[in-house]
Amino acid sequence: MRNTPGGLRAWLHGHPLISDTALAVALAAAAVPCAYVTSLSGFDAPAGAVRPGALGLALIVAGCLSTALRRRMPFTMLFLAGVTEMTLASLNQSGSLLWVAALVLVYTIAAHRGLALSLCALVLSLTCRAVFAVTAAGLGDRTAHLFVALLTMTLWIAGRGVRLRRAYLAELRDRAGRMERAREADTRAARAEERSRIARELHDVVAHHVSVMTVQASAARRVLAANPDGAREALSAIEEMGRTAMAEMRNIVGVLRTDAGPAERNPQPGVLEIPTLVDQMREAGLRTQLWIEGRGVPLPPGVDLAVYRLVQEALTNSLRHAGPQARAWVTVRQEPGELAVQVEDDGHGSGAPGPAGDRTGHGLVGIRERVALYGGSLRIGPRPEGGFEVNARFPLKDV
Repeated sequence: MRNTPGGLRAWLHGHPLISDTALAVALAAAAVPCAYVTSLSGFDAPAGAVRPGALGLALIVAGCLSTALRRRMPFTMLFLAGVTEMTLASLNQSGSLLWVAALVLVYTIAAHRGLALSLCALVLSLTCRAVFAVTAAGLGDRTAHLFVALLTMTLWIAGRGVRLRRAYLAELRDRAGRMERAREADTRAARAEERSRIARELHDVVAHHVSVMTVQASAARRVLAANPDGAREALSAIEEMGRTAMAEMRNIVGVLRTDAGPAERNPQPGVLEIPTLVDQMREAGLRTQLWIEGRGVPLPPGVDLAVYRLVQEALTNSLRHAGPQARAWVTVRQEPGELAVQVEDDGHGSGAPGPAGDRTGHGLVGIRERVALYGGSLRIGPRPEGGFEVNARFPLKDV
């Protein structure tokens, strides 16, 4: 597969020692002939400089090759390059391209190290340049020394700018990452809240309808031989209740379907559906009376659904625990600024499985959550005269 320029650049960025070594070798190869040229031209060379010998060439090559480690220990390499250049000046020999190696190291330190170390590198480089000028006989070409010093400061400023820009971009990436993680956390929290809401709705639907179906099936079993027509009616009620339960569950779970259109989502039940709910409980064997009092002002959708689920859960508990001869009373009273809901039963049935105070479960916990969600108050417990009651009040400040 052919390497693209972008892929090669990324590979070299991941292997900096290779690119730094190539730069060092190229600089050393160019420094050898330049050593003779500068000794003759006098640029950045002591007055009367002699041609570099074997030791001088070795020092020049070693100083230029120090740039291969410019990312790992740049300050040490800068110190060695400065000492090498001053040593050549003491031998009255040209430093060739060692000043270029020093510029590369100063830029590297400014771009990749902290402010304190980069300032030390700048001071060290300028000091070595001054010592080289003083050590060289006749100070060499003062214009060349001044040019190198100005170029050193310019590259140091450029390196600091690159470092600050890199730090700024890193901060932007980090901030974007934090914002993305925060959005993901909010999304997960919203999904968890939606799953919890759907779980409560499914619990209310399934618990109510299955309880009614269980009572009807028990009644059908008892009268199957003696009253076939009564058993047939109970089985028809079970069938109808099962279809209603399936329709409600499809309506609730339908919000999870991404391909479901708005037309497939039926309205959630509310106070207007409570009479139908009471009729279902009567058919299941729970003698229930209903009173709906007060103004007919439309309720907020959330409160409307919460009232329906509260009555549904309370009547389901009465059907399951109060006994076959129990009676239940449902009162929904809308007052100025408040909606009161009360569900009571006498709990005197001989077939009750246990005392009224034993009625606990996830349904009552869900009722507490619904009422608390809308700032209401709730009382659940036995009645003084016997039986069980659920009493809730919802504030209606916005109605």
